[in-house]
Amino acid sequence: MKRSRINEIMAEADAMIRRFGFTLPPFAYWTPEEFRARAPEAQAVIGARLGWDITDYGAGDFDRMGLFLFTLRNGRLADLRAGRGMCYAEKLLISRRDQLSPMHRHIVKAEDIINRGGATLAVELFGSDPDGGFDVCAGGVVHCDGIERRFAPGEVIRLAPGASVTLMPGDWHAFWGEGGDVLIGEVSTVNDDETDNVFRDPIGRFSQVKEDEAPRHLLVSDYRRVFGG
Repeated sequence: MKRSRINEIMAEADAMIRRFGFTLPPFAYWTPEEFRARAPEAQAVIGARLGWDITDYGAGDFDRMGLFLFTLRNGRLADLRAGRGMCYAEKLLISRRDQLSPMHRHIVKAEDIINRGGATLAVELFGSDPDGGFDVCAGGVVHCDGIERRFAPGEVIRLAPGASVTLMPGDWHAFWGEGGDVLIGEVSTVNDDETDNVFRDPIGRFSQVKEDEAPRHLLVSDYRRVFGG
């Protein structure tokens, strides 16, 4: 993706988030220069990979297949393994009209996917085979707002604003905005986008960025290059 397009998406996403009464945390608006200057005090932000995340899954067509994310908080894998401490994460996402977030599952993470406002969120579901692989014949059980719901393989559940679905590790899912753009909340166990996303098709989690202009704000995928580690 071109950095100029990423900058545009950031501005558009921030405007949509504000329209629904949310405000991103102060560090969201740091310039890259301010972020570098404040890095010593922001190690928790950097280490937890909080912040802006925009992906086209390496396919080069964001409007067709892509996702906007902002990680608001994220716990520690060490705490999750110990069974105590900060074991949770929270994100805001935007799924645009007919923009696919492709079929995938998580190894560790359980998550609530919540329609925070906008159009309908369509979620396509499949179960796993005994080894966790994608199984075109497998259905399963999820909970929608705490109510058990059995799904057939490939069934699409539709979440109106305010509705949610709870997905467990092994629940294969893809989603998109139906009829318009959707602001999505995600509340989950600790999030590790480097290792915990298993895609059905051979695609990448992060985009390759073409630096055609200066960054408006840093992406989480910029942190290793900018800050090391």
